[in-house]
Amino acid sequence: MGRGDKKSRKGKIAMGSYGVSRPRKKAATATTAKKEAPAKKAAAPKKAAKKAAK
Repeated sequence: MGRGDKKSRKGKIAMGSYGVSRPRKKAATATTAKKEAPAKKAAAPKKAAKKAAK
């Protein structure tokens, strides 16, 4: 149990890998920015102008 152990946290840090004992951190900046930003309203579809056929 130490740096050479693939299943321990210390071993995963030494190898630079991730797993159950060393989960990846989620980016907090991306998730909080989306929650704080005001929701945009969907734009109403524009109606096509009808041309008079003569």
